[in-house]
Order: sequence, then structure tokens, then C-alpha cells
Amino acid sequence: MPVTPEAMAALRLRGDDLADATVDALFATGEVGHYNTLMRSFERTGESLPDGLPQVAHDYLAATASAPDWVDWDRMEAARMFFIDNNVHISTALSFASMPACYMLPHVAKLLAATHALDYPSNRMAATGQFTVYLMRPDAFEAGGSFVPAAQKVRLLHASIRHHLRREGAWDEAAWGVPICQEDMIGGQMMFSIQVLDALHRLGVHLTEDGADAYFYAWRVVGAMLGIDLAAAPADLAEARDFSDLYMAKFMGPSDEGVQLTRQLVELYEEVVPGTLLDPVVPALIRYLVGDTAADWLQVPRSAVFDHLVPAAPLLLGLTEHLKERSPLAAMVIDRLGALTTRFELSSLTRGRVMHYAIPDHLKDEYGVPRPKHERWTPPPVSGLLADPPTGA
Repeated sequence: MPVTPEAMAALRLRGDDLADATVDALFATGEVGHYNTLMRSFERTGESLPDGLPQVAHDYLAATASAPDWVDWDRMEAARMFFIDNNVHISTALSFASMPACYMLPHVAKLLAATHALDYPSNRMAATGQFTVYLMRPDAFEAGGSFVPAAQKVRLLHASIRHHLRREGAWDEAAWGVPICQEDMIGGQMMFSIQVLDALHRLGVHLTEDGADAYFYAWRVVGAMLGIDLAAAPADLAEARDFSDLYMAKFMGPSDEGVQLTRQLVELYEEVVPGTLLDPVVPALIRYLVGDTAADWLQVPRSAVFDHLVPAAPLLLGLTEHLKERSPLAAMVIDRLGALTTRFELSSLTRGRVMHYAIPDHLKDEYGVPRPKHERWTPPPVSGLLADPPTGA
């Protein structure tokens, strides 16, 4: 479907029929708590479903038990290798570009504030990191892998949020559309795909066209497994640029919830980074990746020193890329260090726990709301569909 403002507006009226019907049935029969207890023992593809699982849950899990039959597994393997080669950079982009992008959308920030335990912000980041790591493991879609069950549970989590917000009258559908509607789900897909690639490019990471294409393709597969209507979603990076630019220009702006969520993000990573000397690196990275306008909306602190040092990051990354290209041994060591860094970050956020994706019983009361190419990849230009394209941050 062509990307147009009218087509995108229509997506605000649609949720996820399969997951919504499943969650509504579980709540109607009072089986949510029982379901959550049983599903804690179901963590890997191929495991027998626990005894006593409601029939509606059986039906849903059977219907969503595998990746779509159209998946090109060569491209998925290329995406996995892209992730291995750039894992620490991707983690940086997800944490300091994609998550703040969510927070600069007032209705999304309001929804996140309403549906997450704000006393435990690490859970939100840990769940996101764990989900991405599950996706990029060699056994992600095979027996014993953890990604498919995680995707099944996240899809039901989204449906449960729609259920609660509608039942409690805590969401203005006339103004904001269906909670976690198709437009917002596709918008989220853009934040985790093309906006991550944009951030990597801004950081100076050397990206090939085949790598960028494969990474976007992997998140297209993920979108299908999370209930996105692929007929309405961008099919390639050029369409993704159009959708991403229109979506962000339509909704982005300041909000109290966005400021609060960003403050938690900064404080969380300041705790992860040892000592206090490098604490200003976190807000400086966010400001560099999202731009001054958005950073000011989110009240990201300024640093007289690090705001000038962080833009030099592409030079350092360029040096590491040069070493990797010149020496297979250096490439192996750098990739290994990147994997260890990503694992350390995730373990710091999870504190050694496995993050569970359960259906919440209630919301917080105080909140309402063609084949790849090998040439170097550069981001598609600003969408020509924007009436007044931005001239700079």
C-alpha cells in the first residue's frame, strides 16, 4: 500500500484482531492469572504447552507458532551477521535514539507511562534488549529458541494494554485512535529498523546496502509476527523513510511523560556506566543522535564538554572499522569485545533475571492514557511527502 497521510490515518482505527480476541476471551472467563502462571514455564519453541492452558490460548499459540512461510532465511542469516558485526552499536542506537524517539511522541509517552512500572525503568530497557538478542540468535526460529514464544507473549501484552485502556476509559480514541494501533505498531517498527540504521550512519558505522537491507527485512518479519498488517507496512527502506518521516512529523512534540521517561533512561544508564566521570556521555549521546530540538523537548541535560566530544565518535568508530577491514584477527577481537559489552549491558539491566512478558491484570491507577547490494549504505533522503521538510535539528 502506498505511503500517504490518508492511508496512515486509516491505520489509527485498527488494532490486532487475533490477539485482541484472545485477550478479551481470557479476561471474560477470568483466566488471565492462571494463563500467566502457566506461561512462565513456556520459554522455548518446541516445548510442550503446560497442562490446563485455556483453549483460546491453545488456539492462539498454535496460530502463531512459527515465522511466516514467506521468510527468506538467507536474508535473515545476513541480518544475524549484521547484528554480530555491529551489536554494541545497535544497542547504543536502540537505547539512545530509538527509545528517545518513542518518548518524543506525546501519545506514545503517555501510553508507556500508563503501562509500565515507573519504579523499575530497567525492566523496559531489559525487555527490549532481551527481545533483540533472542531475535539474533542462531536458533531464534528453531526448536529450543526463545524468540518465537517471546513474540507471542509481546503480541498478547499489546492486546492486553488495548483491553485495559478501553475498558477503563483511560484513552481518548477520538483524539489518539485505537491504543497501540496499526499506525503506532508500524511506527515502532520504523524506530527499531530505519531509525536504528540512521543512528548507526550518524555514528559513522560503515554499513553496506546488503546489511542495511537485511536488518530492515528482519524487523519486517518481526512486525508480521507481532500482528502488523504487512500490506500496510513499508516494503523497503525507501518506503520506510516516507513512513518514518511522516509519522514523526505528525506526532512529535514535548510532553511531561516524555521528559520523565527520558530522565529515567539517563539515570538508568548513568548507573550502568562505572563511576561518575563519564555520566555526561549518556545525555550527550542522546542529544547527538536525536538533535537539539528533540533533546530540548525531552529536557536532556547539556554538557559543555561532552556535547563537543561525542560528535567525534565517528572518527573513533572509523578507526575500528579500518582495523577490522585490514586484520581478521582485529575483527574477531573487536566483535568479541562488542558481544561481551552487549552481554554486560543486558545483564546489568536484567540483574541476571529472565524478563517475562505477562498480561497485566491492571494498569497503574495514576496514569490515563530485490537482493541486497554490497555498496556502502546511506540513508534515504528526507521524504518528499513532507509538506515542509525540516532544514535541520
